[in-house]
Amino acid sequence: MKHYVFYMLTLGLLSHAMLYGQDRITGKNFATRSEVIAKDGIAATSHPLATQVALDILKKGGNAMDAAIAANALLGLVEPTGCGIGGDLFAIIWDAETQQLYGLNASGRSPGSLPYSYFKKHKLKKIPSYGPLPVTVPGAVDGWNEIHQKFGKLSVDQLLEPAIKYAEEGFPLSEVIAYYWKANSERLKEFPGFAETFMPDGRIPEKGELFKNPRLANTYRLLAENGFRYFYEGRIAYLIEQYMAANGGFLTATDLAAHHSEWVEPVSTNYRGYDVWQLPPNGQGLAVLQMLNMLELYDVKAMGFGSKEYIHLFTEVKKLAFEDRALYYADPDFYAIPVDKLISKAYASERMKLFNPDQAGRSYPSGILETDNTIYLTVADGEGNMVSLIQSNYRGMGSGMTPDSLGFILQDRGESFSLEEGHPNIYAPNKRPFHTIIPGFVTKDGQPWLSFGLMGGSMQPQGHVQVLVNLIDFGMNLQEAGDAMRISHEGSTEPTGNPMSDGGWLNLESGFNYETIRELMKLGHRVKFDMGGYGGYQAIMKKPESGVYYGASESRKDGQAAGF
Repeated sequence: MKHYVFYMLTLGLLSHAMLYGQDRITGKNFATRSEVIAKDGIAATSHPLATQVALDILKKGGNAMDAAIAANALLGLVEPTGCGIGGDLFAIIWDAETQQLYGLNASGRSPGSLPYSYFKKHKLKKIPSYGPLPVTVPGAVDGWNEIHQKFGKLSVDQLLEPAIKYAEEGFPLSEVIAYYWKANSERLKEFPGFAETFMPDGRIPEKGELFKNPRLANTYRLLAENGFRYFYEGRIAYLIEQYMAANGGFLTATDLAAHHSEWVEPVSTNYRGYDVWQLPPNGQGLAVLQMLNMLELYDVKAMGFGSKEYIHLFTEVKKLAFEDRALYYADPDFYAIPVDKLISKAYASERMKLFNPDQAGRSYPSGILETDNTIYLTVADGEGNMVSLIQSNYRGMGSGMTPDSLGFILQDRGESFSLEEGHPNIYAPNKRPFHTIIPGFVTKDGQPWLSFGLMGGSMQPQGHVQVLVNLIDFGMNLQEAGDAMRISHEGSTEPTGNPMSDGGWLNLESGFNYETIRELMKLGHRVKFDMGGYGGYQAIMKKPESGVYYGASESRKDGQAAGF
């Protein structure tokens, strides 16, 4: 009976694959739609309204940086299930004028008044997922401020005008967002202020229903009138402090006023002639570079997409990189991270000595060194500027803590701290936690080639690598590279300190061949099938010979790529 169920499930997956874009007249096997091609401006976001707002800003004379801020502000309204001004932000920006990349870390720190001893006193072995304890300073709005101060052309009120209008007049909920809204609301509705803002009339809004958020409109209007720093130094900060104090929290106006984002140098590795750029920790971007360095040692192209050899290699490489991720990725203000060593080719070769082509690893040691939702968007303009931006509340709609009258939820990113003494990512006051959100960028011969990202916690580095391998090794086009079925391994050691001892689980998206799955199981992989959790990809590619932009937005989300 068990084999029959498995067989019928596999038939269903393969049938789904038959519909997965393979009957297209033009294009590639896995693409669900054509790439978007434009020359004067292009945007790819996880919501069509945000994409249109980005294009409107470009048409009004704004640049890609302006458009990215405006789109992110709208996404905080229409997709609170993944982002909002209660969360953090990271970005990689190609500036056409200076012809260089800039990295921005706009992640917030833990409250200064919450000591490590608090968790010991209350016998907590991990920081809770929801409520006041995981709340850290929201960095997103200061991230907007830094981008605007350095690169912006339009005024703050021009950038926030579209979001204010939609917040006041309402917008219809799209399908995937409505699904996550319901799941989050059932979990968070008991937290103070949540239902009043996100469950009008005491019920969860449904797909296609108009939703208004006048509270967020008022908050955005305050920012439009007083500037982005008003979030940290004005009445908004006071209201956040007042709310947290009344509900068992520790975040204060002093914490908010002290927060400033940091411009950082992106780090890179070269993968088969392409320079792949990520931001240094406290994020997990180094895992992408480590995985690519290990994959480059093998002829991945000859293995073929979806083959047993490739899936096995990819999974084991991921396990190896993530063991280092758990041990070495933390706030660099508190721990000297050996970045150069981690992303070196020599270190990749050393790590791959542990790889067994005939057996799945149940556990791996970390290397010995010397010394749950998000939104991603990308915008490019006619001047050649390109922005890769990612922003998140962490677990879907965040902590559930929804400050009175402000219209947004505070993030729960502090859950990512470890409480294990001696761990680099151990909790401390005024410290940035380990972060999962990572923007991606690729240059070729010193010029921009690809601005891209993929949402979804620990799936993000795995997704980045798969998209790049699809493009570079398997020759897929930009849309196909994002639509092709994905691999997601779960169970490696996490930055909170929980070890992997059983090899974890290999999730395979609909469409992989049954014989391949059976061979992987023979190698010792524990395989399961999950319909979700594979991320949400957006990308813009610049063709060097013509300067024309290609855009893509995958079919798993509600997003859109569009240009003019």
